[in-house]
Amino acid sequence: MLVAWGASWLAGHVGLDQVVDRVEAAVGPQLVHDPAGDGDVPLRAFLAALRAEGLTAFRLALPAPGDPLGLTGPPPFNVAALDAGQAVVAVRAGGCAGLVPEEDQRGSSYRGVRWTLYEAAEREPYIPDLAEAERELTRAMLAATDALTSVDGPAQGFPTLPEPDQTLAPGYPGRAVRVGALAARLALALRLAEERGLTVAQVSTRSEALRDLDRAVRRARVAAHHALSDSSDLTRP
Repeated sequence: MLVAWGASWLAGHVGLDQVVDRVEAAVGPQLVHDPAGDGDVPLRAFLAALRAEGLTAFRLALPAPGDPLGLTGPPPFNVAALDAGQAVVAVRAGGCAGLVPEEDQRGSSYRGVRWTLYEAAEREPYIPDLAEAERELTRAMLAATDALTSVDGPAQGFPTLPEPDQTLAPGYPGRAVRVGALAARLALALRLAEERGLTVAQVSTRSEALRDLDRAVRRARVAAHHALSDSSDLTRP
């Protein structure tokens, strides 16, 4: 969500307050922790400071073991992003900043997100082409459906696809919105897939199908989130 709305902000479609309000309305207060600094900084103040430092783009990273999608190093940032399964890279004139989120819960009433700041490499990460990512997602979805419905046992196939709680921001092209929405729905469906009551062979069949679909889903989400930056030529510092 930060990448989508941040890109929309940089392209002039929304203001900074809209970015932070949209993110915080969905997942609570946002703080940024700089291990080399003093305490936590509110996300709004952090983004304003980044813009003053020449912020030009946001990149989305959705890595998984053996597939560092969107990451370019250095190792401390890669390891933290891999543990979290997601990260944001802010591209600015003086170098890139990596942001890794974690749930921030204090007591019974405060719940938000705390981002840890890391140094990130300046080189461009691999970003899947949107059209190819859409084709790969379609192929993986069909293959996974065939594999899962052919397994005898409980919970075959996909659960009913829920509506995602996140969409892309204003300014994104229609194809990116469509691909992003489908990928978000499939990502939720993957979380709901269960393996209880299946044999070892059946579990293996399902796991392979879901693993391939997970890879396609992550690529589609990254491609969709970068569609606005690509069309605005904002990915170059």
